[in-house]
Amino acid sequence: MDFLRKLFGLGPKVDYKELIDNGAKVIDVRSTGEFSSGHFKGSKNIPLDQVSKRMPEILKLGEPLIVCCKSGMRASNAMSTIKKAGVKEVYNAGGWTNL
Repeated sequence: MDFLRKLFGLGPKVDYKELIDNGAKVIDVRSTGEFSSGHFKGSKNIPLDQVSKRMPEILKLGEPLIVCCKSGMRASNAMSTIKKAGVKEVYNAGGWTNL
């Protein structure tokens, strides 16, 4: 399981509920259609192909950020882009149902 966590950029296990309870914002990078079929309550939908373009909006959310998608692949890509923009505390939750 640790191999898969590293492969998808999930890193060590994180208590997402605690992070959210303490103000972390959740970004769901699935498509608008996927998001509308179900999502974590309170999450913000910013599809992966819009992450770079909407970076000012993402930066205004503050830290920490939790990124999710269906499986963790797109969230891993988004997390990398967000980190390159200077956000230090960003987590890949994998699939949104993990939250």
